Amino acid sequence: MTTYSAILDIPRDTIAYLANLLRQHRQAVRTRAGRRALSVGKQAVLVLRWFLDNTRLSQLRRDNAIGKSTAYSYLHEAINVLAAQAPDLHTALEAAKQAGYTHLNIDGTLIYTDRCSTPGPTPGVDLWWSGKHHHHGGNIQVISAPDGHPIWTSPVRPGREHDTTAARAHPGLLPALAAAKAEDLPTLSDLGYEGEADTVRIPVKTPAGGTLTTDQKTYNRLHAAIRSQAERANAQLKMRYKYYSRGFPVGGRAAAQRDGLLPGGGYIASPPFGCGWLPGSVRGEQSGVVVVPAGDGLVASASL
Repeated sequence: MTTYSAILDIPRDTIAYLANLLRQHRQAVRTRAGRRALSVGKQAVLVLRWFLDNTRLSQLRRDNAIGKSTAYSYLHEAINVLAAQAPDLHTALEAAKQAGYTHLNIDGTLIYTDRCSTPGPTPGVDLWWSGKHHHHGGNIQVISAPDGHPIWTSPVRPGREHDTTAARAHPGLLPALAAAKAEDLPTLSDLGYEGEADTVRIPVKTPAGGTLTTDQKTYNRLHAAIRSQAERANAQLKMRYKYYSRGFPVGGRAAAQRDGLLPGGGYIASPPFGCGWLPGSVRGEQSGVVVVPAGDGLVASASL
């Protein structure tokens, strides 16, 4: 066996933030001193290595000289602690308004899963099978700021669902976006949300056998240029946190892991996902505060 040195590409403040959350949790459950194999700092590093680098639990167990069941226990404990920090949709949208955003973006993304035998409504087709991506996975709706940073992510839906179907399945999502639109905070989306054109702003669809006018083409180009940052949000979700490239579990654990990440992941508005970010993980905002920095260079979106 060979040993080597490695660097975890994340600010120390992020580790300190997670360690503090774990310390508060241990105090809340009245964990006695000296009863844990790892300190809160080492537990925080273990969990962040798993999220960021997709490090195998067997490797993390060996590196920390702990048992397999202990490693899983520490991981799940930290995921639940992080998930508890996630802001709800109302909080994320309110923070966006206070930040003076010109608009928001919404897009669905497929997180791969290893679940492959759950019957769906269509005979012979698994519930979690995505015909578009030709892979099993879960559909997650991601709301992002103008600059492409996620501020909220939805609970996971079966991969077979279209974006519009998935959005409608989340109570309060579309009504909340409609209310934000009425307050001059529109949400941009692609044609995958064509059925909700009254709620979100979509490109102009080319009619069957017809063509678009020059003004419509110009509108579509402007819309695409501004909304393109939504792809950056999805990239952060799946590339910054390499765990999601490996396979996403289905069910309650999936929701906890999604919310736990986006420490900021979808985490606290300023962290990583539409959930509760870890300060410093991407943006470096103050922990425990939902602050969405205003985007730059996107004022043109106000004309859409």
